[in-house]
Amino acid sequence: MTQPLKLAVVGHTNVGKTSLLRTLTRDVGFGEVSHRPSTTRHVEGARLSVDGEALLELYDTPGLEDAIALLDYLERLERPGERLDGPARLSRFLDGAEARQRYEQEAKVLRQLLACDAGLYVIDAREPVLAKYRDELAVLAGCGKPLLPVLNFSAAPQQREGEWREALARLGLHALVRFDTVAPPLDGERRLYESLALLIEPARPRLERLIADHEAQVTARRQAGARLIAELLLDAAACRRSVAAEAGREQSAVRELHQAIRQREQQCVEALLRLYAFRKDDARAGDLPLADGRWGDDLFNPETLKQLGVSLGGGMAAGAAAGAGIDLLVGGVTLGAAALLGALAGGGLQTARNYGGRLLGKLKGQRELTIDDAVLRLLALRQRQLLGALESRGHAATTAIQLSAPHDQAWRDGQLPEALKKARAHPEWSALNPAAKLGQAERQAQVAQLADSLAQA
Repeated sequence: MTQPLKLAVVGHTNVGKTSLLRTLTRDVGFGEVSHRPSTTRHVEGARLSVDGEALLELYDTPGLEDAIALLDYLERLERPGERLDGPARLSRFLDGAEARQRYEQEAKVLRQLLACDAGLYVIDAREPVLAKYRDELAVLAGCGKPLLPVLNFSAAPQQREGEWREALARLGLHALVRFDTVAPPLDGERRLYESLALLIEPARPRLERLIADHEAQVTARRQAGARLIAELLLDAAACRRSVAAEAGREQSAVRELHQAIRQREQQCVEALLRLYAFRKDDARAGDLPLADGRWGDDLFNPETLKQLGVSLGGGMAAGAAAGAGIDLLVGGVTLGAAALLGALAGGGLQTARNYGGRLLGKLKGQRELTIDDAVLRLLALRQRQLLGALESRGHAATTAIQLSAPHDQAWRDGQLPEALKKARAHPEWSALNPAAKLGQAERQAQVAQLADSLAQA
């Protein structure tokens, strides 16, 4: 079995070394991320595997704190007439007392880099190019290992990328990669691994496998996230509550429905956070501004009429069904008791099984409470925006996700997907309703169709 590529993550104190490890491993709990200097005091490691085979080992190291003094000390280690190369000079230093005392932190870093195949030198791109950073690079170069500079915080408005590129080129480091650990570019990992493959050609097959696995995971997570959103929307669209037409009971039912939808949205938020390996508190759904329910008779949704006509065949008279539906849809006319009884009787046993309870409820003065289309649009907008935010969020981020007003015109103004229209006629498709039948083949097909459209949008 091929040995994993070993990388030491090195750099000055508090430039984001641990943050880089968190983002590459998608582990918000790795190490400690803090604005305090010298947070990492020892070497920590993480391993990336594909199909059970370890391909990459990453080692977080303490921050370099006094490279200027260390470089001076190293230059004094040579005896008269000696011409030690970098590794030989560092070996002498590491065997001496100063490596266990004054320069203990630097010694830990150098030992780890010497034991690895290459190093990632993390730079805070917001910082000016100071002498201490040049001296750090001179000390690290003594290890004789390939070094890839990583420009962290490169998305910050005050970054100094141009200055750093020029300074690194003067030191012979022409290959570098921009990788903001808080908001990494979508192709950030691909670029990082491809740059490493240029420096360490024998490691190219392992790095290419990591790239392919990473991109497959991105696609799989997006599809899984889209399905979670599709399940939420279908649950909301098919959700209904029957309530007696009395003001007090109606208001109580509206509040209960509001709460049920809010809780269901929060469940989706938490599931998305788990999917992307973030913490529960990284995002919270705010109060959902639901409409005051919809008091329409969804029994006569056009999809419902279509379903009745197809499934019953000659049972309910087509003319009577169409007439009743048109009255309700275009005129808002209340369907009389005689028409209801006639439709129920004419539909036969199948109609009584599927719709009898709702028809009789209408006779008894009950209303059905459902979620307005505008609320479905809002749910879709918020969840799709959250999905996009999670895709572009690094695991080193420490602030809560902030979602601005969505601007998705298709969901704001366009037609609702057919799957949600169908769900209006199928209360058994909602996990929020009693006697839900979530395993129905037709429901699963509609969820899959809706998820595909959400993933591609």
